[in-house]
Amino acid sequence: MAETTIRPFLMFEGQAEEAMNLYLSLFPGTRVDGITRYGPEGPGPEGSVQLAAFTVADQPVMCIDSHVSHDFGFTPSFSFFVDVASEEELSALAAALGEGGTVLMPLDNYGFSRKFTWLNDRFGVSWQLNLP
Repeated sequence: MAETTIRPFLMFEGQAEEAMNLYLSLFPGTRVDGITRYGPEGPGPEGSVQLAAFTVADQPVMCIDSHVSHDFGFTPSFSFFVDVASEEELSALAAALGEGGTVLMPLDNYGFSRKFTWLNDRFGVSWQLNLP
């Protein structure tokens, strides 16, 4: 019997590879584990991501480009919670992930850590960045 695993699964509408590449560029312990693209037979646009598996900060993640338009997207009820080692790292990640996104909680000391921010990146994925 196969080992049970749990991985975040992110569904995009045409931006899966762009989002994956941004995340891979920002964190250590990253790699593309595999990527399958739609071919000319579809059903998604040729070359778009049918399924990608990648590892970011040693966390396995999967993503796709949905070829079906839907009325829902990402919400902050699911987020990546990232503990960082320094204020410089926190600021750099907040700037990169926040570019074109929305800040939900500005970078500040909220009493439960030294500094914290919660934001949605430009793809709508939610990130909690924490300096313990």
